[in-house]
Amino acid sequence: MLPSASSPIAPMLAKAVPAVPEPDSVAGGLSYEPKWDGFRAIVYAEGDGAVESVEIGSRGSKMLTRYFPELVEAFRHLLPGPCVLDGEIVVPTGPAGAQRLDWEALSQRIHPAASRVTLLSEQTPATFVAFDLLAIGDESYVDRPFADRRAALEELAGDLPAPLQLTRTTTDVDLARRWLVEFEGAGLDGVVAKPLAGPYAPNKRTMLKIKHHRTADVVALGYRIHTSGRGVGSLLVGLYGDDGQLRNVGGVSAFTDAKRLSLIDELEPLVERDESGAAVTGETDRSRFSGSKDVSFVRLRPERVLEVRYDQMEGMRFRHTAQFERWRPDREARSCTFEQLDRPIAYDLGDVLT
Repeated sequence: MLPSASSPIAPMLAKAVPAVPEPDSVAGGLSYEPKWDGFRAIVYAEGDGAVESVEIGSRGSKMLTRYFPELVEAFRHLLPGPCVLDGEIVVPTGPAGAQRLDWEALSQRIHPAASRVTLLSEQTPATFVAFDLLAIGDESYVDRPFADRRAALEELAGDLPAPLQLTRTTTDVDLARRWLVEFEGAGLDGVVAKPLAGPYAPNKRTMLKIKHHRTADVVALGYRIHTSGRGVGSLLVGLYGDDGQLRNVGGVSAFTDAKRLSLIDELEPLVERDESGAAVTGETDRSRFSGSKDVSFVRLRPERVLEVRYDQMEGMRFRHTAQFERWRPDREARSCTFEQLDRPIAYDLGDVLT
């Protein structure tokens, strides 16, 4: 069946691997490309000969069309004809020569008010980075090998101007490993490896993704109860700034059922209590994504240190949820500062897109 807005296709996914794989580790070889940190999007540009309508589907098939009017307009005018593209929506910010991806600016684009959407489309315009081709006109490319899909994508979109971009690729594993290090400075998320001989496999993890993983020692600030009502769902953690203040830098989750239950007893001696003996609670800041979600947490005395694994920072917080590694009874809480964090060397996003 031909992918279309009325019959949307699930995107092909990637499984995590610890390092950039050798090209001969997969039959037919591998193609490498940057891993963009944005909103995954499948674009359905439809019409009879010319592009007449555009829909932008998300990873979960929820339509993002209304949030990115500037991209819809660009697809209508720049694409040579009906097609289905797979790619990523990103928002670059910063001066020329020092641009990087801005996740916060991108996340603000999901807003219920049409007037706000219009304003943000002008203030922080988005870019679409294409990395796969699923159809041209009435012809499906889903079953074709990636090498053929990429060649057709280059012919279709290789010369299109901003805000439409074609991601760069290479079969040189050494260059891909260099990208993994350098491109993080522009806000990218890692590197993706795709089997050159593989067809497009909706909802299957046939691609390989290599992301940045680092560790940090942080202070346990509190915990949230699991949605089941039993055990710890997530830990809130913090770091000390130059001013000596302890700041919330994110959360730690993905505990097993047994670990969630044991953490309640393990953290009990650290729970802050009021004069009546009741546990003291607090609330984290709400965001456009929290909605009516419970943002309360049980406060802990900031005395216990844990080591966590994270990929990157976004401002003063972990970009994604961190993973628990181990407790660090040998560390003093006050020694957990922002200075320990590994910051990538700045890299211009324009050089990634060139």
